[in-house]
Amino acid sequence: MVNETLARFGDWTYGATVVVYVFAMAFALIEQAFGKAKPRRAVARQLATVGGPSTSVEEVPAVEARPAERTRSERFGRMGAALMVLGALLHFTSLVLRGLAVGRVPWGNMYEYMSAVSLVAVVTWIVLMKKFPVRRLSAFVLLPIVILMFLGGTVLYSEAAPLQPALRSYWLIVHVAAAIIASGLFLVPGVASVLYLIRNRYDHDQAKFVRLGERLPGADVLDRVAYRTTIIAFPIFTFGVICGGIWAEAAWGRFWGWDPKETVAFVAWVIYAAYLHSRATAGWRGGKAAWINILGFAATVFNLFFVNLVTVGLHSYANG
Repeated sequence: MVNETLARFGDWTYGATVVVYVFAMAFALIEQAFGKAKPRRAVARQLATVGGPSTSVEEVPAVEARPAERTRSERFGRMGAALMVLGALLHFTSLVLRGLAVGRVPWGNMYEYMSAVSLVAVVTWIVLMKKFPVRRLSAFVLLPIVILMFLGGTVLYSEAAPLQPALRSYWLIVHVAAAIIASGLFLVPGVASVLYLIRNRYDHDQAKFVRLGERLPGADVLDRVAYRTTIIAFPIFTFGVICGGIWAEAAWGRFWGWDPKETVAFVAWVIYAAYLHSRATAGWRGGKAAWINILGFAATVFNLFFVNLVTVGLHSYANG
């Protein structure tokens, strides 16, 4: 039995969340556009707080911002961060209302799944803003989140309804929850790696990407954000893949059948494993590692959209 009132309130809260995220993104863009690069001493302190070598501050241009400009842009940045927190609270409320409306976990279709993944990404970024000097990059993280939520609320929207019979298992809570957390976490290093390539290119050729590159955090900071987030996400992703195999054996009589979704998930797992392995053994840093991370994120997005919505397989019910 579906509680239509709670479902309606959940949808309204979902829409309000998207609006709040758009405003937060706008404020973050103002800080990014008008904020100046910090002087070297400030950057050195920032890198020290995240374990970065102080010598890397030579890569950051010593552009001193005027106090009035810095205060004004940072004020917008703080407002954007506050709106992100407000949006995350509304976002969480929308999921809770959907779950209460249908009497189950709120990730039984693509609309709900997309919403949950976006919430994990936002919460991850809020935590990272406390630990790294990356607040002004919020717009770059919020942009794919807003796009995901817009698609989820329009093209992929599903009315509140009970689960399909194939999904009525306790493994839905464990397996899909792990996939949601891992996918939301992987969004952040994907964005950070793209920005790292821009910053790294600027450091080596300041004639290109000047306007954007000079306002990005140091390459070391972006690299650490991507690496440390991936370290957390990978074991969760691995656990989700294993749980999926156990669920598949219980539902279909085999642990692995090279279904399109299983295959692409395995490819993504191999890519992320290669990223972490290369960092740990070969000592790969910089552009090579960033490209591997971006490739892994591309495989995750491909698995989320193309495999779920275009191909035909045992996971085709995920669009229901």
